[in-house]
Amino acid sequence: MEVGLTTDAMLQRRTIRKVTWRLLPFLMVCYLMAFIDRGNVGMASLQMNHDLGMSAKVFGFGASLFFVSYFICEVPSNIALEKYGARRWLARIMITWGIVSACTALVQSAATFYALRFLLGAAEAGFAPGVLLYLSYWVPKKYRAHAVATFMVSIPAASFIGSPISALLLQMDGIAGLRGWHWLFILEGLPTVLLGLACLFMLTDKPSDATWLTDDERKWLLGALASEDKAPKKVAAMPVTKLFRNRYVLCLALVDTCASAAGSTLSVWQPQLLKSYGLTVMQTGLLNSIPYALASVVMIYWGRRSDRRGEHRWHTVLPMLLIGVGLFSTSLTGSLAPTVCMLCAVLVGAYAFKGPFWTLATDMLSNGTVAAGLATVNAIANLLGGGLMVNVYGWVKSATGSYSLALMPLAILTLVSVATLLLLTRNGRTGRTRAIANNTETI
Repeated sequence: MEVGLTTDAMLQRRTIRKVTWRLLPFLMVCYLMAFIDRGNVGMASLQMNHDLGMSAKVFGFGASLFFVSYFICEVPSNIALEKYGARRWLARIMITWGIVSACTALVQSAATFYALRFLLGAAEAGFAPGVLLYLSYWVPKKYRAHAVATFMVSIPAASFIGSPISALLLQMDGIAGLRGWHWLFILEGLPTVLLGLACLFMLTDKPSDATWLTDDERKWLLGALASEDKAPKKVAAMPVTKLFRNRYVLCLALVDTCASAAGSTLSVWQPQLLKSYGLTVMQTGLLNSIPYALASVVMIYWGRRSDRRGEHRWHTVLPMLLIGVGLFSTSLTGSLAPTVCMLCAVLVGAYAFKGPFWTLATDMLSNGTVAAGLATVNAIANLLGGGLMVNVYGWVKSATGSYSLALMPLAILTLVSVATLLLLTRNGRTGRTRAIANNTETI
């Protein structure tokens, strides 16, 4: 027995450790491929845009179509996951998006680029909120911010790992008569299909089905999760159509839009911003990975810190403020080194935000709304943050010729999001929210 730990504490620690090591590493690899396949268009654009004659506006619009179909399909996808089980539904998602991603190598015009980006969003829709829902089945709230942050470290890790790999794949230019960007899409899309097949063997739908837990571990975990179901929630059960009018859901979506916009816009445009300083493709890929490496480390620390202190409100607000400071500063600087430092600040904030925020959001949603609610928040944030703001960046860049000035709309959005979150959570300082009299308020 570990010194200072009771038998119950040892049981808790052992159970959480088993759940963590069984589920998180595999889900992290899956999400890593999701963001590599979603964001590799940024590195591919260094060759593809020239080959296809696509302007910044055309490329930005095509890249953003991913988020339109993602928005349309995300809520139905999460409801399907709840109905059919995570094991089968996550496998379906990954197999289809891997195939579509690999097929992006077949793009020959702006029209086919638009079509495949739209299909990629439809195929991937529901994966992120599906895993968030899945983790709520397995991880009690007191451990959830760290678990979510650990899972979502795959987002910055995808750019940290993916940028240099994508840069190397671009060097395959001419092999078998294909351009480098063709190889990039093919060799980064097909592994996802294999991971999708592995979901059928690696995942277990619910703790009650987990033969890899002992009877006492399973009993403790089910009891801990059941006790949380009794806590009052701000958003009660309601039809899906009402979720899109519920003020708490809409405010959560606006807050998430801040981080989504920062992460999505930089994943698409950051390589071109860095290359504008006269870097080679390989230099761009390596430098592009630095902010993501830093963000990967900080977001795990920040999620763990949030859990240990039982506080999620300010652990969400402070990263958002860091995003705003970084965006404003980047828009004012004109040299490479300060730009990289400010981009580090933006991305550290965007990813450190996620663990505390999604714990806060899950805690506000009742059992009857958590599946559709998480998907609704994520869908709206992806549509506005990824779809709209990626386009806004392209429009401002085309109008001003400045990659840095195009970040100003994102900076303004961040300030609005911070104010929204502070108002939304003004009844409490921690993730432990209080019930309100009318918890089905809509606007």
